[in-house]
Amino acid sequence: MKKIMNNPENVVDEMLEGLLLAHSNKLKSIRKDNRSLIRVDAPVKDKVGIVTGGGSGHLPLFLGYVGKGMLDGVAVGDIFQSPSSQQMLDVIRAVNSGKGVLNLFGNYGGDVMNFDMASELADMEGIQVESVVSTDDVASMPKGQEEKRRGVAGMFYMYKLAGAKAETGASLEEVKRIAEKANKSIRTMGVALSPCTLPAVGRPTFHIEEGKMEIGMGIHGEPGVKTGELESADSIAETLVNSILADMPVSAGNDVSVLINGLGATPLEELYIVYRKVHKLLEEKGIHVYSRYIGEFATSLEMVGLSVSILKLDDELQELLDAPFDTPFFSQN
Repeated sequence: MKKIMNNPENVVDEMLEGLLLAHSNKLKSIRKDNRSLIRVDAPVKDKVGIVTGGGSGHLPLFLGYVGKGMLDGVAVGDIFQSPSSQQMLDVIRAVNSGKGVLNLFGNYGGDVMNFDMASELADMEGIQVESVVSTDDVASMPKGQEEKRRGVAGMFYMYKLAGAKAETGASLEEVKRIAEKANKSIRTMGVALSPCTLPAVGRPTFHIEEGKMEIGMGIHGEPGVKTGELESADSIAETLVNSILADMPVSAGNDVSVLINGLGATPLEELYIVYRKVHKLLEEKGIHVYSRYIGEFATSLEMVGLSVSILKLDDELQELLDAPFDTPFFSQN
């Protein structure tokens, strides 16, 4: 294993220290362990607070989206491990301005359990809390069982849209409605070409044979829908897009946003090659690509691979998507 680090046990702590030093104008810590971070101006008066949380190893997910126009706070866990309910509760308390707090997080057992517990404790303190769970991964469960799917790169859109709604001064009920609407309008599917190595373990988390690829693998190495021969970029794009479109109600004349997400070790050159084909496939079906995001949005350490997310837009979501935001990793004016 070759990694640029000091002690493997200190990877997350040292990463957080570096992040706070680099982005002290946007983020601040509210715990000595730096595992609960909020935007520097939180709590924002007369605004619903939005928080997320999850394991490290996925930068810029989760903490990279804390900032104006997106999230107000994040609870940070160890590599691929959920933060504690106490860390989540501390974030909820810190971002609450009196209008309530919305939790947005992926559908993973530890995150669900700990956010549920944190929400119950916050409710006992008089803080109104609601939650929406991201379930955009088409490969993880068949159609009809969407509520059991994993949350992957499509969470970016939930953060963006709910965050934009919250900035308008909307109520907790309205911000939650947008998050739910966004989640129902997003589909994601990915492909992995290699495993990743946990710093504390020192060996790959799973195995993919040379010349093979995993279609639908999750961001922790969870099984996909099939293992097959490594295909061309165009063939991969066709497989992912066709799987997504077969699962979502989008048709000719609709506007969409497309997100091409690298899993940690895939060059931008390859992401743009895939986007080229995705754009053409959608265009051929009469589906208009209104906006696109290409880069790393939800990684898995140094895993080689990518995912494609498609968000079906209407006038309401389109307006929120265009709203400005400013976070440590991304900005839009």
